[in-house]
Amino acid sequence: MKNVPDTPLGQMYRQHIQLILDKNIEALLDQYTDDAMLISSFMKKPIIYRGRDQLREHMQGILGIQGLDTEIIFWAETDDPQTLMITEQISMKTADGEANMRFADSWVLRDGRIAIHFAGMVQHPDGSLA
Repeated sequence: MKNVPDTPLGQMYRQHIQLILDKNIEALLDQYTDDAMLISSFMKKPIIYRGRDQLREHMQGILGIQGLDTEIIFWAETDDPQTLMITEQISMKTADGEANMRFADSWVLRDGRIAIHFAGMVQHPDGSLA
C-alpha cells in the first residue's frame, strides 16, 4: 500500500485491504453497518448490494485474488459526517493472470462503520474507461 495517510480512516483502509488479502470476509463485513449499501460498477453496469448477506455475496470475488497492491492517487476525508473519497491504482493477480486497473472508492460511515460504499471502477483491466 502506497500513499495511505496516518489517520483513523487511513488505518481503517489499511485494515480493509489487509482483510481482503487475508480473504477474511466475515471480518471485512464487520467494517460495514448491518444495513450497509454497496454500489458497484465492477461489471460495467451498476449493481447494488444491500445488507450483510448481499455484501457477502459480492465479496466472494476476493477469494480469487492471489496478490493485491494499491497506490492511492487521490485521498480526501471528512470528520462530520465521516466520509472517505479515494482513487487507487490497483494491480492484482488472479487465476486469469495479472490485472491492472483504477478504482474510485467512496465511503460514508455511521458510528465508525461503512454505511454506504461506492465501489467504482474507473479503468477496467482491459484498459477501457468507465
